[in-house]
Amino acid sequence: MSFDKQKILDYCNGFATTTLMGTLSIEYVDAGEDFLVATMPVNPSVHQPMGLLHGGATVALAESVGSAASMLFVNSDLFEVRGIEIAANHLKAKRNGIVTATAKIIHKGKSIHLWEIRIVDENDQLISLCKLTNMVLPKRKIEK
Repeated sequence: MSFDKQKILDYCNGFATTTLMGTLSIEYVDAGEDFLVATMPVNPSVHQPMGLLHGGATVALAESVGSAASMLFVNSDLFEVRGIEIAANHLKAKRNGIVTATAKIIHKGKSIHLWEIRIVDENDQLISLCKLTNMVLPKRKIEK
């Protein structure tokens, strides 16, 4: 199967609209064979009370891009992805603008994916460094 960047971005942005990603205005903007990139605006809707980017919003961005990236490596008809651990180091404060998260694969096993997610600002300054572990599970039937 050939790599189709636009198809991947359309797929990721398609499922994002009615989820937390839509609420946070996360947009998937670039993809490659071993990475996925998303942006999120920084404004009062993602601030903590002191007017800074909330660490929880940052982690939501990191998990959103890392989990979506894992989905690109699995057959979604047969498997599903679950985030099982995330760690984040918040290194620089951000009040407004845009942050960009790039998820790069560290380990791609059959049942575990490990991602490094770098979140930077418009000047490529590191805001947060995250590590996400995803588990790949056989798809379960949903009981109605």
